[in-house]
Amino acid sequence: MLKPYLYISLTSHKGRGVFTRERIPAGTVVEVAPVIVLPGRDRAHLDHTLLHDYIFEWGKTKEECCMALGYIPIYNHHYKSNCEYFMDFDDHTIMVKTVRTIEKGEELTINYNGDWDDAKRVWFDVRE
Repeated sequence: MLKPYLYISLTSHKGRGVFTRERIPAGTVVEVAPVIVLPGRDRAHLDHTLLHDYIFEWGKTKEECCMALGYIPIYNHHYKSNCEYFMDFDDHTIMVKTVRTIEKGEELTINYNGDWDDAKRVWFDVRE
């Protein structure tokens, strides 16, 4: 499930990102995307590729990883993101939900640390 008002466009300095053509109220589920789950041994290989920046740790013990489909890999990081994501390990999906109202034309962001306002430093330089 992907809301029809979402679209991908270039950002000013982060490459591509996910944006909205409509105002989105807080608490709105904007996407539920399937994932491809991979065993932990495959992560060692992926960590040496460009996919390293697009995979998620997966499972309750984070021993696996996954590649999300849909727009999920395109959401950019922000330490105080306007969306949060939830992993459903049983259904093999990731859901993205807004944490505040997002205005028309605004970029939707997630916090790569997992919690929408987690300030722990990520593995790359962040230009917010």
